[in-house]
Amino acid sequence: MFSGIVEKMAQVVNVHEEQTNKHFTLRTPFAEALTIDQSIAHNGVCLTVVELKGDEYVVTAMQETLNRSNLGVLRVGDWVNVERSMRLDGRLDGHIVQGHVDQVARCVEKKETDGSWYYRFEYATSQEMISRGYFCVDKGSVTINGVSLTVCEPDVVGDMGYVSVCIIPYTHEETNFKYIEVGSVVNIEFDIIGKYISRMHQLLK
Repeated sequence: MFSGIVEKMAQVVNVHEEQTNKHFTLRTPFAEALTIDQSIAHNGVCLTVVELKGDEYVVTAMQETLNRSNLGVLRVGDWVNVERSMRLDGRLDGHIVQGHVDQVARCVEKKETDGSWYYRFEYATSQEMISRGYFCVDKGSVTINGVSLTVCEPDVVGDMGYVSVCIIPYTHEETNFKYIEVGSVVNIEFDIIGKYISRMHQLLK
């Protein structure tokens, strides 16, 4: 489990394809503190450390993960938001994040607003997805590229959902939000509490 509070960015230094899997080698300042089998969120996707070498480590993503997230389009030189799993004795500074990305979204608007940044994203949706909790509510929580954020201006128009977020300067500079432009593809994880409530509602009908 994660909190959506990004620790650092890691840079992709190698991508190796093996059958339908991709092995990513990343460099980050805390690599030497990692251990094999440790869980790390990469742009919100929970992956297991399988190899360590100095300030670099290796994780593997299977085809399902590549299909559902933006990890499949990562290239050498790209920057990824990373967060180690939560400690049980730590504070939950963000919200409950599973590291199980639901789908990708696309940036459709970006603008600076008196020092902060406004982003709007669109994602594919349907009544079935909404009934299963894959939607946003105003002032609720959403995870975008592993960053815990507060929802504003959620909407659904036809088969597209929309969500906006406001980014403070610190978050903009310390995460890969500073590289997101109109057209960029990001990972989105909807609030797990909303999913459980929606599922329970369907079962109790």
